[in-house]
Amino acid sequence: MEQNEIDELMKNAGMAKEDVSASDDNIGWDDVQDEMERSSHPVEQKTEISNVQFEELQKAKPDGRPNINIDFIMDIPLTLTAELGRSKMLISELLQLGQGSVLELSKLAGEPMDIFVNQRLIARGEVVVVNEKFGVRLTDIVSPAERVNKLG
Repeated sequence: MEQNEIDELMKNAGMAKEDVSASDDNIGWDDVQDEMERSSHPVEQKTEISNVQFEELQKAKPDGRPNINIDFIMDIPLTLTAELGRSKMLISELLQLGQGSVLELSKLAGEPMDIFVNQRLIARGEVVVVNEKFGVRLTDIVSPAERVNKLG
């Protein structure tokens, strides 16, 4: 669209090009001060306030545990890791590994292995064989207090 077409549209809409620039030239310091005063006074807004109804708190079960329905979290996936031990090595050592290589781990033979859930230690256990597959028999569950101490 060319400038003469834009000017024609503005004339048809009742806004000539000269009218627009003339109205900008007529703005004075008093107009600016008036506008600043109007904007400095907050506009009063009415806010409607209503009462809120809260549900009755549920009592705890006889054993002291709260009466909570946790079914909604049962489908959350977790990563479970059973760790035999750890080892640190240089990249050059890693590249020299081949079939039949033996890695020395930080734990001793017969020492319990660590069980992690989402990289947090939750238990320790021993290796067992179940139906020709390896498994872990849990021997120690980490207490909640111990888990909190490991976070810090």
